[in-house]
Amino acid sequence: MNRGVRHLVFLFGGGLVAVLFVLGALGMPKFGSSNHPYRDRSVHAAAEHQTPNVVAAVNFDQRGFDTLGEESIFFASVIGAAALLRPSKEEREERQESGGGLRDVMASTRFAGYVLLPLTLLVGLDVVAHGHITPGGGFQGGVVLATGFHVLYVAGRYETLEKVRPVALFENGEVLGALGFAGLGFAGIAISGSFLSNMIPVGGWGSFLSAGTVEVLNFAVGIEVACGVIVLLSHFFEQAIRLRDRGQAQS
Repeated sequence: MNRGVRHLVFLFGGGLVAVLFVLGALGMPKFGSSNHPYRDRSVHAAAEHQTPNVVAAVNFDQRGFDTLGEESIFFASVIGAAALLRPSKEEREERQESGGGLRDVMASTRFAGYVLLPLTLLVGLDVVAHGHITPGGGFQGGVVLATGFHVLYVAGRYETLEKVRPVALFENGEVLGALGFAGLGFAGIAISGSFLSNMIPVGGWGSFLSAGTVEVLNFAVGIEVACGVIVLLSHFFEQAIRLRDRGQAQS
């Protein structure tokens, strides 16, 4: 495809997006009015499905298909970054001797890292598990969980980080999280005839086992985001620590 054809494709697609944007903007209610139909309907729908966190109700219940798209974008981004960061022909992997991953850090920093590891993981699990009740959810909690593992690198030992985060395991976890979200959507079609419908009993207001599929989807997103961030950072670490240019290594 030459440059001229690419420009035509861009102009065609961009023109369609511009038309849709203008039509959508013209159909919006006036700013500053007391008419907020989406707010009123979203709060009512969240209350009906026993979901105190209205944001989670919108993301995983009322507009779950949009969230599936966001999750797919994140999944594709991790794959793209991993492909770009793979070793080139001009690079080779440089393995360090045992203990070589220990950086020169203060003992207090190392101690704080080991203490913060379980605390950060616990906070991350809590944010994911209670995302349907309190602010938080799978996206936020997944990032916290991934951060918790990398506290070990801040503590000074990259080899320890490598032992607690086997990359192959987390690669599979990212795939399972994405498939779990989509699979729950197709289960909704089989049970109620609607993709990502909330077909699980919603429980009582404010209880842990409530909100139906919102809680399950939170866990699926939490698994995918946590595993995806860990895989992504592993490739950045490999590029920065393990890989060396062959010409520089020989010199």
